[in-house]
Amino acid sequence: MAEGKVEFELVAPERLLLSEPVEMVVVPGEEGDFGVLYQHAPLISGVRPGVIKVYNGGKVTEQIFVSGGFAEVTPARCTVLAEQAVPVSDIDRAEADQQLRDARDDLADAKDKHERDHAERQIAVAEAMLAAASG
Repeated sequence: MAEGKVEFELVAPERLLLSEPVEMVVVPGEEGDFGVLYQHAPLISGVRPGVIKVYNGGKVTEQIFVSGGFAEVTPARCTVLAEQAVPVSDIDRAEADQQLRDARDDLADAKDKHERDHAERQIAVAEAMLAAASG
């Protein structure tokens, strides 16, 4: 690993999406966004729907939408286990719009707390995906 860089791994259920040394990664944590640099204090955090930003050369080199998951940080590594991950440039706005409409319909038709909670979660993911696609 390059000195002064943190090893970043982004893992989704279907595959390892990214594994490389980076200057910094910004993760949408449950308690707010957090940046991870080399020698970061250890932590474990939930990840909310949002965009992971990868920095190299002093600028954002990659933006990846995640629907949620968990992050583990050590002084030399940041690993994100994502429920779903897609590069922001690959987001299909029409598909995300349809997912939002479907989730809102599901919420209107929900018969119990479990169904309402699931629909509200799907709404949050679709809204975050649309926000990511909008820039």
